[in-house]
Amino acid sequence: MRVLVVEDERVLADAIATGLRREAMAVDVAYDGAGALERTGYIDYDVIVLDRDLPKVHGDEVCRRLVASRTASRILMLTASGDVDDKVEGLGLGADDYLAKPFVFIELVARVRALGRRSAPALPPVLERAGVRLDPGKRLVTRDGAEVALTKKEFAVLEELMRAEGAVVSQEDLLDKAWDENIDPFTNVVRVTMMTLRKKLGEPQVIETVPGVGYRL
Repeated sequence: MRVLVVEDERVLADAIATGLRREAMAVDVAYDGAGALERTGYIDYDVIVLDRDLPKVHGDEVCRRLVASRTASRILMLTASGDVDDKVEGLGLGADDYLAKPFVFIELVARVRALGRRSAPALPPVLERAGVRLDPGKRLVTRDGAEVALTKKEFAVLEELMRAEGAVVSQEDLLDKAWDENIDPFTNVVRVTMMTLRKKLGEPQVIETVPGVGYRL
């Protein structure tokens, strides 16, 4: 899942990003509204965590422009005010969800995951295919009932393959969904991650390489 965190309080923004990365999400950060609009102009995000009170371009205006552009990204708006009127106003701008500060981080994660499921065609919260079972909420993977211990990136790659439901996923799409904007597009990290993922999932192999196209499960 690719997430953009837009928050001008840098300590908070970086803390949210670090926490979401620990949940096997690819996370970019913008510290003002202008930076958010710039990134969303060339990167497709599943979820945008958007603070309302932003410098340069206010969060409300960012939300309006994103909604007007018919973005497929789901917007979770953050605010220091939890008043009902403010929530109604935020949702009226086109935000998909609204969370007041201070918040409990596990609730933020749950809301981001729920919105991520809505950014694509509906899929069950627990994914199963070819004897592999992946539970994003519990960060748990099993094959034929036996638990498989994966790194965060291995988990993220496997999740993207399973969400494709048998369709081929390109290396570019895997880089986009499982890594952030700082990744070198010419890196072999996807190939290396795929090798270790196949080894951990065991025999018979369930991940197929489609030469010149990508991978599928």
